[in-house]
Amino acid sequence: MVSFKVSVVSTSPIDGQKPGTSGLRKKVKVYKQPNYLENFVQATFDALTPDKVKGATLVVSGDGRYYSEQAIQIIVKMAAANGVRRVWVGQNGLLSTPAVSAIIRERVGADGSKATGAFILTASHNPGGPTEDFGIKYNMENGGQPPESVTDKIYENTKTIKEYPIAEDLPRVDISAIGITSFEGPEGKFDVEVFDSADDYVKLMKSIFDFKSIKKLLSSPKFTFCFDALHGVAGAYAHRIFVEELGAQESSLLNCVPKEDFGGGHPDPNLTYAKELVARMGLSKTDDAGVEPPEFGAAADGDADRNMILGKRFFVTPSDSVAIIAANAVAAIPYFRSGLKGVARSMPTSAALDVVAKTLGLKFFEVPTGWKFFCNLMDAGMCSVCGEESFGTGSDHIREKDGIWAVLAWLSILAHKNKESLEGNAKLVTVEDIVRQHWATYGRHYYTRYDYENVDATAAKELMGLLVKLQSSLPDVNEIIKGIHPEVANVASADEFEYNDPVDGSVSKHQGIRYLFEDGSRLVFRLSGTGSEGATVRVYIEQYEKDASKISRDSQDALAPLVDVALKLSKLQEFTGRSSPTVIT
Repeated sequence: MVSFKVSVVSTSPIDGQKPGTSGLRKKVKVYKQPNYLENFVQATFDALTPDKVKGATLVVSGDGRYYSEQAIQIIVKMAAANGVRRVWVGQNGLLSTPAVSAIIRERVGADGSKATGAFILTASHNPGGPTEDFGIKYNMENGGQPPESVTDKIYENTKTIKEYPIAEDLPRVDISAIGITSFEGPEGKFDVEVFDSADDYVKLMKSIFDFKSIKKLLSSPKFTFCFDALHGVAGAYAHRIFVEELGAQESSLLNCVPKEDFGGGHPDPNLTYAKELVARMGLSKTDDAGVEPPEFGAAADGDADRNMILGKRFFVTPSDSVAIIAANAVAAIPYFRSGLKGVARSMPTSAALDVVAKTLGLKFFEVPTGWKFFCNLMDAGMCSVCGEESFGTGSDHIREKDGIWAVLAWLSILAHKNKESLEGNAKLVTVEDIVRQHWATYGRHYYTRYDYENVDATAAKELMGLLVKLQSSLPDVNEIIKGIHPEVANVASADEFEYNDPVDGSVSKHQGIRYLFEDGSRLVFRLSGTGSEGATVRVYIEQYEKDASKISRDSQDALAPLVDVALKLSKLQEFTGRSSPTVIT
């Protein structure tokens, strides 16, 4: 057994290490600065209670983006030096963010050990590569993101750090080979276990869904399927689940080889960046009329916690997706057969889920953006299904959003709806059929989101300041709106969203600026912290339509007046210098 020594390295604070809702995301060149990663990792260790470090088991893996392998080796050496007992690493350093959550919650080592937390190396849907983004976040023993009390403590530690311990002479661990490597240090034995990235996650999915019924759907000649991993970590699960377990054709998988630069693409599952899938599903402007698109298509992002659902020439908005999953969960998914405890959405997400909850008599919660707010509800047994408009959907099976779970949920609904349609001449119930039937039952929420990425941070704050100031006089606001589009309804109320957590009593202020119209329309403005440079301004526009004769309008046409009002009321072009958004969803 190889022994190692612990040395203490002197360091000093580095500015800008405040973790956001999903950890610390920066350019790779920033992370490669001397002591940058080490400072943040030690600040995290020091923010945890001793029992979560000394003698503990930690998971260290991620989405495989550039710099991950080096970062894993550094964290392993620091874990050894801090007295951690063992580190679990997914083979090749690959574990999806939802799989990490599942492993913390479900996995038991051969010696009975359970993980108390994880360092997840991901910048989610941001690009990867030598000139692109890297990120790190810590998940707690419930498998979810840390509370603000912990992230605040991490940040405070980064501002005062003077030194960190590290086992510099610990040999590099081969993370490509499954097995346990044992070392001996000053505090005793230290193990690094490399294990199959998919085993635990696949086992969990098979306990939630009826794989037999999904396999029957996928084997039907009437049904065709396509999944795009965007060269992210979902590729480590796609072949195992969709091909080996469910019998899909190998050709139905797109970009399912994980790459450290995501193949040079942007691993964000939306209509802008998932170009190959969008084209295959018949939704691109260069659609080949001679090729029939698959019945169902889906994509996941870099770390596989986000998803996009598509039908043949049909896009399902994330807001509609979570509402449709909630409406069909009890009938279609075995895990929910005993009923839903409650449902929840983030504030910017459309109110489609609200209508389902009201109709079905379910508990409903509207929370700020950030999965940790859902986790509080789930830990308290108050929420079963939840989602965000930013392509995040999930349930209480783990404490992260889960892209592949959402795909399997939709396949389960399709399998349930087509129980009598797979044989003979019966017409297949399609994705579009399911969505249109949902609209006919619950009404349609026309919805769009405009993202303005890498905006000058000062200008973005000034824009938000104007929107808050305007709220002091709604008559003036309504006069401005009538001057832009007379047919748009008046604003009934306006505020900055504030959330009082029903579980722990915490209050989250300044969570987004809302303009709520008399006819149920909404305008929401938020600054997002998920980018690595500058600020991202997000504008959300929504209109609810109950009239069944008006639910089939083109979304852009239905929303055009409100979009115009949003841009002119906020003076967005004037503040940002942008004549159009970076991304429209």
